[in-house]
Amino acid sequence: MKILTGNDLKSGAVIWWDGQGWSLHVDDAVDASEHADEILAREEAARHVNSSYVVDATQTPEGVRPNHIKERIRALGPTVRPDLTLKPADPSAINWVI
Repeated sequence: MKILTGNDLKSGAVIWWDGQGWSLHVDDAVDASEHADEILAREEAARHVNSSYVVDATQTPEGVRPNHIKERIRALGPTVRPDLTLKPADPSAINWVI
């Protein structure tokens, strides 16, 4: 299934297309399939969302789940910071300020 995701222009929160509009909950997402490009173009033109794109997802008994790990992290909400796991190539290059 193909679902749409984007960021709300006012709050910056990750939002999901629920068939009627945008929801903050990935479980409300619906299959946009062949209409995905048309919905994205219309919503971007109306400036309701930014950074919108199509995501592969699977319907599970618990609800809609994005297939890619990056999208699963995004679905957890804006407090998740996946970039915090990045490590410098040279650990000795870290400067500590206390």
